[in-house]
Amino acid sequence: MDLQAITEALRGKVGAESGLNAVLKFDLGADGVAVIDGKSIPNSVSNEDREADCTVAITRENLIALLSGELNPMNAFMMGKIKVSGDMGVAMKLQRVVG
Repeated sequence: MDLQAITEALRGKVGAESGLNAVLKFDLGADGVAVIDGKSIPNSVSNEDREADCTVAITRENLIALLSGELNPMNAFMMGKIKVSGDMGVAMKLQRVVG
């Protein structure tokens, strides 16, 4: 799954209202970024690298596993598969988005 497919999958999961009320960025390193703007109405998902309330550093493979339900966000954090910077409260809502 490439970045465009990941972005489309996130759009499908986020829908018009994610409940985030914040900007969440998935930083995939060299593979790019996927940004969920939970402040805009309707919510949007893009690959524009911008400031975010919370940034989740994750590999492309682990993000795919999160989106498919193979990887639980809390377990991923505890195992060091994701690193969170910024507002931890936004990160705690991650299950709502990818679940």
